[in-house]
Amino acid sequence: MDKLTIISGCLFLAADIFAIASIANPDWINTGESAAGSIFTSYPSTLEILEHLVICPAAALPSPSGTASFSGPETMPPSLGALTVGLVRQCQTIHGRDRTCIPPRLPPEWVTTLFFIIMGIISLTVTCGLLVASHWRREATKYARWIAFTGMILFCMAALIFPIGFYINEVGGQPYKLPNNTVVGSSYVLFVLSIFFTIVGLLFAGKVCLPG
Repeated sequence: MDKLTIISGCLFLAADIFAIASIANPDWINTGESAAGSIFTSYPSTLEILEHLVICPAAALPSPSGTASFSGPETMPPSLGALTVGLVRQCQTIHGRDRTCIPPRLPPEWVTTLFFIIMGIISLTVTCGLLVASHWRREATKYARWIAFTGMILFCMAALIFPIGFYINEVGGQPYKLPNNTVVGSSYVLFVLSIFFTIVGLLFAGKVCLPG
């Protein structure tokens, strides 16, 4: 087993670990506040705003002193904490309390993303096994390269499909567009790193498979 094979194997292993960590860590989307702590869980429509004004008219009327009245039940409640959304768990951190996690209700786009990532993880795991086997069977390197290429395609498809699901109520955005108070979390960064290491590993594996 030459140095290039060892380097490519380490890169594929790192990509595999990062991909597994991205699924296990429920921080793909971070809203920075609890979705339950706001009146609207998604972008409000004009009808929803009008209904809120009808239900709570005092919030829009001036007080006798000439200043707007925002006291009482008509005021918007303060942020209750942070909401992080993952592919296998959804966690909410409320100020002064422990973090609570529940299984999320994934949209079809995120179910597809999770499936592609799992298949990519399996592909990289098989690739690492074949690279180890190439110490005894040189031809195993060629199969490892193609399986790793399949894993890279699966990861790239997952990265393209995932942003389509930004429309869910917990996020409140649009496909490929997050709200201003929402950012991608550490899990998404780990997933992007897994794609990067897979591509670099393929470059080294390609040099191994060159004739001569």
